[in-house]
Amino acid sequence: MRLEVTAPDGAPEIARGCDLAEVLVSLGADLRDGDVVAVTSKVVSKAEGAVRTGGRDDALDVELAAPGARVVARRGPTTIVRTRLGLTMAAAGIDASNTALGTVLLLPVDPDASARRIRRRLHELAGAVVGVIVTDTAGRAWREGQTDIAVGAAGLTVAEAFAGRLDAHGNELAVTLPAVADELAGAAELAQGKLAGRPFAVLRGRSDLVLPLDDDGPGASALVRPEGGDLFGYGAREAVVRALVASAADRPVFGAPAEPEELIEAIHRVTGSVASREGSCVVARLAPDQVPLLAPASFAHGWILADAPSPLGDESVVEVRMRPAPL
Repeated sequence: MRLEVTAPDGAPEIARGCDLAEVLVSLGADLRDGDVVAVTSKVVSKAEGAVRTGGRDDALDVELAAPGARVVARRGPTTIVRTRLGLTMAAAGIDASNTALGTVLLLPVDPDASARRIRRRLHELAGAVVGVIVTDTAGRAWREGQTDIAVGAAGLTVAEAFAGRLDAHGNELAVTLPAVADELAGAAELAQGKLAGRPFAVLRGRSDLVLPLDDDGPGASALVRPEGGDLFGYGAREAVVRALVASAADRPVFGAPAEPEELIEAIHRVTGSVASREGSCVVARLAPDQVPLLAPASFAHGWILADAPSPLGDESVVEVRMRPAPL
C-alpha cells in the first residue's frame, strides 16, 4: 500500500464566484482516475459567498438561530455547537482566520453538494473520475489539538464497514468502522499546512474508495450521528442543567429510553433507595424529601414520572412510578 499526497503551491486568493476546479487544474494538478481531491472549506465558503461582515459572536448568534442548531457546551469564551448540518464544532465552525479583517467565514451551506459540484467540474476539465472531500478543522473529545475532518464528500466511500469480518487470529470484528474520509482529510492537511496557502491536495493510492462517476455516494453527512445517537450530546455541566430543567425539547438529545435496570441502578446511586420493575414501569419507594431527585434522574434516562407520589403507611415512605417517555 502506498499513499501519495500532493498539495500544489501558488493558489490565488479565492473570491466569490471562483471556479475552484478550474483553479486547481490551473495549478498543474495531475489528476488521474481514482484520485481523491481535498479542498478546504475556507475556499469553498469564499467561492460560495459564505462570508459575513462583523465578528464571530454576531455570526454565532445567527447560526444558533438556524433550525437544528444548539449549544452543546460552554467553557468561558469557548462555545461548542451542533450546527444545522449536525456537525459539532467550536463556534459552529465559524472561522476568523485566512479572511479579510472584519469578516468571518461560515461553513458552506451544503458541503456535500459543494463536493458534488467540484467533482463534476473536475471531470469536465480534466477528464478524471475522482472523489472529492471538503475539509475543515475540528477538535476531538479527550484529545488535545485538532485535526482535519471531511465535512463534505462526493464520489467516495466515506466509511469502511468491517463488522462481521475476521481478523488474522479468527476474531470477529463487531463495530469497526474506519471513517476513511476523515483519515484522508487528516492526511491532506499534513501536506497543505495551516499557513502555507495550499487549499487543495490530491491523494493517490486509495482508488478503491472512489466511486463511479454516476455515483456520488452517501456524502460526509453519513458520518454524522443522529441526534440522541451520541453518548455525549451535552457537555457535563450542560447535561446536569438540562436534566434539571427537563424541557421536552431536550429529550431527543438524551437518546432512547434506557433499560429499566439502568434506571433502577441510577435511582439507587442517587437516592440510596431500592427501585424495582413492575410491568412496563419502574417503581421507587423512598423518603418524600428524595422525590425531587427522581425527575432529573428519570429525564436523563429517557423516563418520566407516571403519576404523583403515593404515601405508604405512615407517610414516611412514598411510592413513585416511572415509565418510558414517548419517542
